[in-house]
Amino acid sequence: MLKNDHLEEWDRDNFFHPSTHLAEFARGNLPQRVVTGGKGCHIEDRDGNRLLDAFAGLYCVNVGYGRQEIAEAIADQARKLAYYHSYVGHGTEASITLSKMILDRAPDHMSKVYFGLSGSDANETNIKLVWYYNNVLDRPEKKKIISRWRGYHGSGLMTGSLTGLSLFHNKFDLPLSQVIHTEAPYYYRRDNLNQSETEFVAHCVAALEEMIERESADTIAAFIGEPALGTGGLVPPPEGYWPAIQAVLDKHDILLIADEVITGFGRLGTMFGSEHYGMKPDIITIAKGLTSAYAPLSGSIISDKFWKVLEEGTDKLGPIGHGWTYSAHPIGAAAGVANLRLIDELSLVQNASEVGDYLKKALTEAVGDHANVGEVRGEGLLCAVEFVEDRASRTYFDADKKISYALNAALLKRGVISRAMPEGDILGFAPPFCLSHNEADEIAGKLKDAVTEILG
Repeated sequence: MLKNDHLEEWDRDNFFHPSTHLAEFARGNLPQRVVTGGKGCHIEDRDGNRLLDAFAGLYCVNVGYGRQEIAEAIADQARKLAYYHSYVGHGTEASITLSKMILDRAPDHMSKVYFGLSGSDANETNIKLVWYYNNVLDRPEKKKIISRWRGYHGSGLMTGSLTGLSLFHNKFDLPLSQVIHTEAPYYYRRDNLNQSETEFVAHCVAALEEMIERESADTIAAFIGEPALGTGGLVPPPEGYWPAIQAVLDKHDILLIADEVITGFGRLGTMFGSEHYGMKPDIITIAKGLTSAYAPLSGSIISDKFWKVLEEGTDKLGPIGHGWTYSAHPIGAAAGVANLRLIDELSLVQNASEVGDYLKKALTEAVGDHANVGEVRGEGLLCAVEFVEDRASRTYFDADKKISYALNAALLKRGVISRAMPEGDILGFAPPFCLSHNEADEIAGKLKDAVTEILG
């Protein structure tokens, strides 16, 4: 395609890209892609490439690209009322309607929704509210937050601290002291290969109990976790994990924050991961799937128990001192309303369940027996393939070999977008919920070709 402009030059000279090797990009040693369009599970760039996006952007374009129903809802809202704030009791038709739609889908014990813009700011809100909650209850020492290694909860100061991946801590003076990390429920990477899943769950529970005893339950406010690990490896929890963890938290009066930024609104084949795994959270974090990323919007869904204490706090202290200018932005809310309606009308949660099972089976049949494939795993449309140097001894590749990046590039060359996950040679797949059986077969077939090219 003939390009008579300076867009690539402007990109390198002016645009600060997140999660990018800045020096290599500036030197021109990393590829650029200017995305210009998309439809269904595919995107297009200005070089004329059409790619099957098997990661839905960043696990977020759940209804697929090019949904005119959402675009029209955004345009209609912008023409009618592009913005008004939500402070001091103000609302819009879209924000009020979306609040009800969310609570109609959420677990029965949830009460209210606070809106932000991103999963990171939602989790920042959650921690502030947890601290406020304990101060209202005259428990000023109960402030520590337990997170898990390999969890991902954002890139802010507190949320970057909650995140249990070194990439998000390096040279940022993180994690902050209020955050402590416990075991990741990552059965494949257990230290003791002789442990059964049941024994590994008991090990995770024992590690949590030891941490609580060491730190004192009187100092621990909350535990935050994704129902299934996302960026840390796309790892469903071992069977029985969440009920066992929930029992420990209940015993010690520790709140549970379920980070459902990835899993909320259908990714696991159920509306919420909390219900899927038997969790009873005090707060649920939502974002990506709320609008399928057609507009920025996040939320904190607050439980009945938690809400009563917030009300008590404002009776004691006056209006709550927290808010964002763009909280419940009407354009984002309008996108959310249209998105949730579309998910229902097209039965996309059911499709995520059914085609998710099919995709996992297709990936397993394509590469599961390869000597360098340690595990194919997944739940709903959240799947991963983990690669190892030696399958029998579960010996991992040296990180310097960058095997997953080579595989990711080989797959991209074949027209399929996956994601090389951090801290391991893991390829992640989280396609839009409208994925077809034929598209699942295409992902699996091209992955097999890519694995053959790179690993033989």
